[in-house]
Amino acid sequence: MTSEEFRASLTADAPPQGLGALLQALWWDEKGDWARAHGLVDELETQDGMAVHAYLHRKEGAEGNANYWYDRAGRAHRREALSDEWQALVEALLARQI
Repeated sequence: MTSEEFRASLTADAPPQGLGALLQALWWDEKGDWARAHGLVDELETQDGMAVHAYLHRKEGAEGNANYWYDRAGRAHRREALSDEWQALVEALLARQI
């Protein structure tokens, strides 16, 4: 799946079949369901999981919590604009099919 196909899937009521939890979280976040997105990553202890977790807390406005998760994730995906960070996360995860 390409990032364009991923973005196009946002018109559906549910994420495409076969997406891992991290891509599902970003999908639900973009659909406006932050709580559902956060629930998918809350217990993930992988670097990618912590990066998505950090992004979600930053979007929520919880900078302290976001910074904690960015530190744990190594800050690899943080971007100035939230939309750019979302895109970077989606592209990285799709490239590795996570």
